[in-house]
Amino acid sequence: MRDVSALTIARGRHDHLCNVILGLAGQTRPPRELVIGVMQPDPYADLPETPFPVRQIIVQRDDGELPLAAARNAVANAAKAEVLAFVDVDCIPHPDLIRDVATACGPGQGLVMGEVAYLPAGATETGLDFTRFDQIGVRHSDRQAPPPEGLRPCPDYRCFWSLNFAMHRDDWARTGGFDEGYYGYGGEDTDFGRDLDARGIDIWWMKGAKVYHQYHDHCMPPIHHVASVLRNADHFASRWGHRTMGHWLHGFHLMGLIDNAPEGLTILRDPDEADFALCRQTGDMPYANTRRVIDHLERAVGTEAGRRASAERSAAAFTAIAAE
Repeated sequence: MRDVSALTIARGRHDHLCNVILGLAGQTRPPRELVIGVMQPDPYADLPETPFPVRQIIVQRDDGELPLAAARNAVANAAKAEVLAFVDVDCIPHPDLIRDVATACGPGQGLVMGEVAYLPAGATETGLDFTRFDQIGVRHSDRQAPPPEGLRPCPDYRCFWSLNFAMHRDDWARTGGFDEGYYGYGGEDTDFGRDLDARGIDIWWMKGAKVYHQYHDHCMPPIHHVASVLRNADHFASRWGHRTMGHWLHGFHLMGLIDNAPEGLTILRDPDEADFALCRQTGDMPYANTRRVIDHLERAVGTEAGRRASAERSAAAFTAIAAE
């Protein structure tokens, strides 16, 4: 069976990272190694012991922005195994994850996306109980259910989500990696999926290779990252002729945070506490959901005709080719 390098990237979230490592240490088939892309000045200390080596690679930007694309490239390019298994720092791997991706990811297979279940707040306070996780974890409403077994093609590159995926290193080499023109938050996943589509590299949904997403405070749409979302949306347009993250941009627009001026996307104001209260994930939510916020905002527009006109104006503004 093929060997697997487990890969993650992190800044802060020490407790989450420890749970990822504990999950990897309890695999039915352990990885060859874990490579951590550390997006902070100092490596992590006091990590759990493992039956495999753990390597940390510092990946930072001088401006302090999150180098998500560069960090994923760094850990992939440093990996030594045949199969690369990317698991986000807030995702605890099921005990069979490494075995599952080792079986699924042969040369030429393409990219495989495993299952994700979202855990409520407090789920890990008593340790890693995977039977309990299966009982209380839920699938994101915007994410497709896995196939009944094996693999199912994913024909829409926009469904690619980097929090849990794997591919053979030969296929990784064909991708050219994530575009490091994206930094901060947003856009690099959709760009990577679009690039796979352009290169004829298949994307698959998989039954198994499961992870459990750990609860943490979050906002959707990500109003704490407005500036980087706008910048990355325009970077996507420079590559592909149209912007991405339209649902987030639409939400920002409905809140009065941004506009599409003749010179391009502009920030009108900073989000205030009312915006955060609307968008913030609370303890009773297993995940943050942009659709919930947009539905609330569109209802507030008033009449059905007004809601429709608002949506049409926003769609026209935010899916158009970016201004030169």
